[in-house]
Amino acid sequence: MFQGAMVAIVTPFKNGRVDEESLRQLIDFQLANGTHGIVPCGTTGESATLSHEEHERVVEITVEQVAGKVPVIAGTGSNSTEEAVRLTKHAKKAGADAALMISPYYNKPTQEGLFLHFQKVAAAVDIPIVLYNIPGRTAVNMEADTIARLAKIDNIVGIKEASGSLKQVTDIIARCPGDFTVVSGEDYLTYPMLCVGGRGVISVVSNVAPKDMADLCNLHFSGKQAEARELYYRLLPLCHALFYETNPAPAKAALAMMGKIPSEEVRLPLAPMSEGNRNRLRKDLEAYGLL
Repeated sequence: MFQGAMVAIVTPFKNGRVDEESLRQLIDFQLANGTHGIVPCGTTGESATLSHEEHERVVEITVEQVAGKVPVIAGTGSNSTEEAVRLTKHAKKAGADAALMISPYYNKPTQEGLFLHFQKVAAAVDIPIVLYNIPGRTAVNMEADTIARLAKIDNIVGIKEASGSLKQVTDIIARCPGDFTVVSGEDYLTYPMLCVGGRGVISVVSNVAPKDMADLCNLHFSGKQAEARELYYRLLPLCHALFYETNPAPAKAALAMMGKIPSEEVRLPLAPMSEGNRNRLRKDLEAYGLL
């Protein structure tokens, strides 16, 4: 179910509110360009500053607009286990195909705490769960041994791995069952991870170049490695450009430059891109052919 380039879609805002019309248009843009899955309310979707009502509404809009064409993996993570259970129950009720669950942030749980957190959510909600390890944002790395323990739970089906360590990626793949899906959480590592057994990427770059990210995965899985590698190196400058500043400010700025959203608004404490980095980003988009 979960393979290829799945977009970690931005949540567009307009005058401080979720811009529902623009969100639907972004989803249609993704579907028209071959994206393999839609992931609302992740880090890129600014889930940390969405109200509970907004979070639920974004998931509902996504499920409705996708209309079963590709999987919807709804972000439902929290640093409160009970809140994660509630958000995951809502995702299932709304019709999401799976839940993406970030490790609890700020609390700094032990490895046992991480295991018990995900175990409790998995027991409470019968929905496929994709773990999300991003220690740069959570302050705790979910270790390969912990992931291997969690992979034995029936409805924990995969992980978005964003530690930035290929050693950790290979340790996870080596220690988990063959049907446990490992996808990249770092665009710049997508192709290297595919080559060691990864199954795709939950991608920021897919917001602006969905066809190329999907094609990269398609080429790899069809055995066309030379073409896949060439496309990866073409995408690489874009992978770096969208992280000139904290995600998703560059992605929203790029989408606004491309005319895909009317406003690049982000929510505090995120700030709009600086003028210098905005100019760098514009040049990269022009060089890639997106402007």
